[in-house]
Amino acid sequence: MTPPSLLSRITRHSGPAALVIATLTLVLSTTGLADAAKKAVRGKLRPNAVLRLDAKAKVPTKALPKVPRATRADNVGGEDAEALTSSCAPTTVDLGTWCLSSALQPVTNEEVGKNNWFFATAKCVELGGYLPTAAQLAGAADRVKLASTITDSQLTASTDIDRSDGLRDRREMTGTLVTTAAGASAAGSQGVSEGSTGDPKQGEPDPTPFPANPAPETLQYLTVYDNGDKAGAGGSKPVGQPENFRCAFNKTEGAAQQAEG
Repeated sequence: MTPPSLLSRITRHSGPAALVIATLTLVLSTTGLADAAKKAVRGKLRPNAVLRLDAKAKVPTKALPKVPRATRADNVGGEDAEALTSSCAPTTVDLGTWCLSSALQPVTNEEVGKNNWFFATAKCVELGGYLPTAAQLAGAADRVKLASTITDSQLTASTDIDRSDGLRDRREMTGTLVTTAAGASAAGSQGVSEGSTGDPKQGEPDPTPFPANPAPETLQYLTVYDNGDKAGAGGSKPVGQPENFRCAFNKTEGAAQQAEG
């Protein structure tokens, strides 16, 4: 027979204990943790196995499930870490903070002879990039097969191997411009349009019209060639003359860009 004093203590503590158990049951059922915990334990332990507590008398972390909110927290806007990481498109070479097309930009039959500096800059922007500078192109010589001479290695450079139209040394256009003469006009001019007038408030006479010169021979772009992976200056050409080129790109999330070539 249970002593009266023991019955009194059990009765006195049974109320709070029942309240605690009821509260825990409610929390687990409303958060989905109860079912998740059962699934996790079933996945980690054999049937009827004993779940051992860790050294701190707590349930091992590996036996705890990942609740839905935590799973969603692993993603941002539905994208995982790989999709959000900045990277280069498959058709480009990863050069650290930027990307460079692995091949020269192809031109159609209609575009042959039109691929001057203005065409190249517009094409690269159309593809989501830009025409690389001379420094960028030269710096990538040991990583990218740049255009080069017919004596350079075909394994490390883009060389002319088609004898049907003659063999020629190759070089590539860059976005870097220079002038081959002194004075502002060496960089071109927008001219003065017919109908331009002076400011009457300041007594200015009407300016004399003269034609624009948007692509002077004196404004030229630098070229670069592979030169055995050491890079070499290939000279300069007027901005209106065609040349081989490739595009550079900033890294994008998930390599969304698709550079041609």
